[in-house]
Parts: sequence; C-alpha cells; structure tokens
Amino acid sequence: MKSTIVIPNYNGIQYIENCLNSLKTENANIIVVDNASSDGSYELIGEKFPEVETVRFKNNTGFCKAVNEGIELADTEYVIFLNNDTVAEQGFVKELERIMDKDDNIFSASAKMLSMHEPDKIDDAGDLYCALGWAFAIGKGKPEMEYNKCYHIFAACGGAAIYRRSILDEIGMLDENHFAYLEDIDLGYRAQIYGYRSVFVPKARVYHAGSAASGSRYNAFKADLTAKNSIYIIYKNMPFLQIILNLPFLLMGFSVKILFFIKKGLGDVYIKGLFKGFKLSMSAEGRRHKIRYQKDNFISYCRIQLLLWVNMIKRFI
Repeated sequence: MKSTIVIPNYNGIQYIENCLNSLKTENANIIVVDNASSDGSYELIGEKFPEVETVRFKNNTGFCKAVNEGIELADTEYVIFLNNDTVAEQGFVKELERIMDKDDNIFSASAKMLSMHEPDKIDDAGDLYCALGWAFAIGKGKPEMEYNKCYHIFAACGGAAIYRRSILDEIGMLDENHFAYLEDIDLGYRAQIYGYRSVFVPKARVYHAGSAASGSRYNAFKADLTAKNSIYIIYKNMPFLQIILNLPFLLMGFSVKILFFIKKGLGDVYIKGLFKGFKLSMSAEGRRHKIRYQKDNFISYCRIQLLLWVNMIKRFI
C-alpha cells in the first residue's frame, strides 16, 4: 500500500462509523487516533472495525498531536489526513495518489470537499493565504461543478488531503503549538519556503459535515485558537523584512477581523487570542519553531510574497 489514512477522533460518535464505512474499498492503511473520547466512539471502532489500527490518548491533545502520532506510525510513501466527520467517495485514495505520483515536487494535494448538507456546494477546494493575514477556503458555498480542474493552491486543507512522507521528514510535521486550526496553512507555507508546492484534485471527492469537534462555525474555542495561530503563523514563517513589507495589510486585516468578531459577540475572546499569539511567538517555544531565513530560499520567499498579494485580490473577487 502507498498510503496511510490518519483520522483524529474526538467524540465523533455521530460520524465515525459512516466515515470508516466509506473507506472499506480504499487501498490504504487506516489509523484512528482518539483524543480521549467519552461518547463511545472509540469503543465503536474497536467493535465494528477491528481491521483499523487505533491509538488512544488519555487527554484531548488536539488535532496536531493526534495527526503527528498517526504520521509516526505510518510506514507508507504517503499520509492522508482525514476528518472524522467526512464521507469519502470511492476512488478517493487512488485519485490523490495519482496526482502525487506525477511529480516528486508536489508536497500535498487537497481533495474536493463538498458540504454534507448541500452536496452540490463546495465546502473547500483548497486553501489560500493572503497579505491581510487571512486564510480562506477556495469556492466555499459555490456550485461544485465550477471546480473541476486541477490547480495550484497555497496549502491543502488538512480535513481531506494527502502528503508526501519524505517531505514531512524534511520540513517537519504539524506544529503542535497550534493545537488545532490553521496548522495546515502553516504546513503548506513551510513547504513553499522549501520550494515545494500543493495542488487541488477535483476527482478526489469527500463530503464534510463541518465543525464536528468545536460545535459551530463561530465559537469561543475556535475564535481563541484561530486568533492565536494567525499571529504565530506570521512570526514563524515570515522573515522580519517581509513582516515590515506586509505590516500595513496585516494591520488592516486584523482590524477587520476584530470588528467582525465583535459583531459575533466574540471580540474579547478574539483579542485575547491575538495576545496569546504574541506571547507564544516571543516565548522560547515559539522561537524554537521559527523558520530561519536562508538565502538559498530567497526565490521561494519572492514567490510566496507575490502569492500573498495575488491572493488578497482573489479574496474579494
């Protein structure tokens, strides 16, 4: 087998059985890493899917640590991250592997994620990141038939994507300081610094319920973590001069986000999260994960900067 599917699970009793059933015909190993679920989902996996390898943590360690544990256990060429609230169409793995086999410079490939509740609408067709400090899903809420071509993306959505294990060994796995949210943007950003790229694969189709762990699209838990991680991504991946270059856009972007979350009743949570991001970035742990500038990567930084500006325009068209 070429691929191992890693599924982090936290209280996924409502979804995990359908997810695993949809993978029965796929030619891949499956590892479920359980984050101390208390709803019986871990026991259900052992009872109904004895062929699935399972790992269980005593505490909820977050998405990143759970996935990293699965990566460490995988001994295949590719690793596929898959949310527990998804249902994959037949051939999902084969289509992802097909694109990876074509070019060794492809680090990751993102599946076409469709809304489980509105299957004719896109949930995520690859992710972009822009100079405003915003990450966003391509095509969210738009007709899925408009997204039937392969194209380059800034980062693959970690909810349903394939990654080349050899490059993960080179650039590092998910940064566990994120806990959850934006860790896939960070990973894609890091890969681009090293000169690798990511693509969207429309023929690999997955239906996604969304917000299964956090409970809703906008909530205090998610607002806090996304705020913290959005600051950390900038500190970690941008050299100082690039931060200065983008500072006017970043100030504008974060101002808009603050106003947005104030309207949602989560302004105080979001602002506190931003301060947590600065605190993490200035800590010894944050500095340890900083991607140090290397002149050999200068062209990559120039390419990334161009993408940050182009993606800012794409966000509003």
